[in-house]
Amino acid sequence: MPPRSYPTARQKRLGAELRKLRERAGMNGASAAAFLGGERAQISHIESGRYGVSDERVRRLAAHYAATDRHLIDALGRMAEERHKGWWDEYRGILSPGFLDVAELEFWATYLRDIQMLHIPGQFQTENYARGLIRSGVSDLPANEVNTRVEHRMRRRIIFDRPTPTPFEAFIHEAALRMRYCSADTMADQLKFLCEASEWPSVTIRIIPFDRQITGSVHSVLYAGAEIPALDTVQIDSAFDSGFLDAEAQLVTYRKLFASIEAISLDPEESRKFIHRIAQEM
Repeated sequence: MPPRSYPTARQKRLGAELRKLRERAGMNGASAAAFLGGERAQISHIESGRYGVSDERVRRLAAHYAATDRHLIDALGRMAEERHKGWWDEYRGILSPGFLDVAELEFWATYLRDIQMLHIPGQFQTENYARGLIRSGVSDLPANEVNTRVEHRMRRRIIFDRPTPTPFEAFIHEAALRMRYCSADTMADQLKFLCEASEWPSVTIRIIPFDRQITGSVHSVLYAGAEIPALDTVQIDSAFDSGFLDAEAQLVTYRKLFASIEAISLDPEESRKFIHRIAQEM
């Protein structure tokens, strides 16, 4: 089987975790490949996510690397056995890989925490608001590209339609509630929908008012919890693409960031009233 041309972020993550195990063992790629009876390129392809790998092979490699974290090894083994072709694959070759990787990240997350400073989180955007926001970022996009991005954004809500909806906690700055990417009527409808979404069973929405002091530089970010904390992922939000962080020190930093933001945010009920009040001002 030829190597994957475009491995997903999740496939790359599995390979990266296997590389970390090998490096902790002080073993080079050639030695690991020899253990599997292959060439050095085989390990390179596995660790880059370009080759798939089975649960059995993950466990063989982990044993060879003398890895002892059973929870991590079990989680990696389950990742290796994923053969799920997600709804986002319908957009492969149509939207850039970053859009697909975000949808995949959200689908597999055990919980999500989001900080949005300047716009409403994608999962809670109305179609008209999303269209205005997308056009404001890239004004010369063809109409069919705008429509495809909006459709993809709406479908990301699938995580709330499952038998066990994904827990989602959103921290939204007051600026995002007041920024005008669209008409006043569209913005009022958006805020009304946000209030409705705040009452969904797995959703918690908390507002950061202008009068709350923020320590340090805070930017929009999505934190995706995994089966075990070591496999958590941070997605740095961007109007044009996305970046993923997963180093242990980075995860610790962003956990602290969310704790600091939580401390200055309104509680869910206060937040709902706050959104409703701004909607009435539109």
